[in-house]
Amino acid sequence: MAGSNADSAQGARGPLRGALSLARDNLRLLVLLVCTIVFLALLGEVLEGEILRLDTLAYRFFVETLRSDALTPVVEAVTSLASVVVLAVLAAVIAALAPGKAPGWCVTVNLVCVVALNAVLKAIVQRPRPEGFRLVAESGYSFPSGHSMVAMAFFGLLIWMIWRYHKRDAMRVVWCAFFALVIVAVGLSRIYLGVHYASDVLAGFCVSLAWLAFYTKAVAPLFVAVDAPRNAGGGA
Repeated sequence: MAGSNADSAQGARGPLRGALSLARDNLRLLVLLVCTIVFLALLGEVLEGEILRLDTLAYRFFVETLRSDALTPVVEAVTSLASVVVLAVLAAVIAALAPGKAPGWCVTVNLVCVVALNAVLKAIVQRPRPEGFRLVAESGYSFPSGHSMVAMAFFGLLIWMIWRYHKRDAMRVVWCAFFALVIVAVGLSRIYLGVHYASDVLAGFCVSLAWLAFYTKAVAPLFVAVDAPRNAGGGA
């Protein structure tokens, strides 16, 4: 009986391992498909003029519950992490220190393409920004969030570069986790400040993630083509 149970458990683990291996081998395609589906679902609701339940819940939490005079300056500082000045400085640092043939160009081309894509999508959808509870002045349309797209594209590319080219140590995980936190924080800051709906932010994340799935496969290696570290002692 014990042997039969062990065989059953082993048989159950086999397909699971196969599914996990398939997902790992096709991670980019999986990310692209999931992000596209989520974006199209959000787009359909927005084009119908709907305020999603997600938007209402986010407004109640971030605007009605979380807002305070003490927290607002912190959030404004967070949202500035996706500003032109901050990203230009970071791009210059990357160009000087990152490995590869032209890491600065890798970051710049990525950022320019995402900004252009955001402008096109906003011009097509033309969703008005939230009214009545903005803490900062913003112009233009709302969907998808430009700050969210830029943060995901820029810091997401940094995560890819660090994970691929940094030596396999604890700091690699720390830096990737830090930049992931920055991405999420920038997106949430746009909701808190009242300049975007939550669906704008989620859509922006999805578009840039789908873009990165393509960019890191087809374009980025042309600029930063170096060997990935093979062991824990590999160089950055």
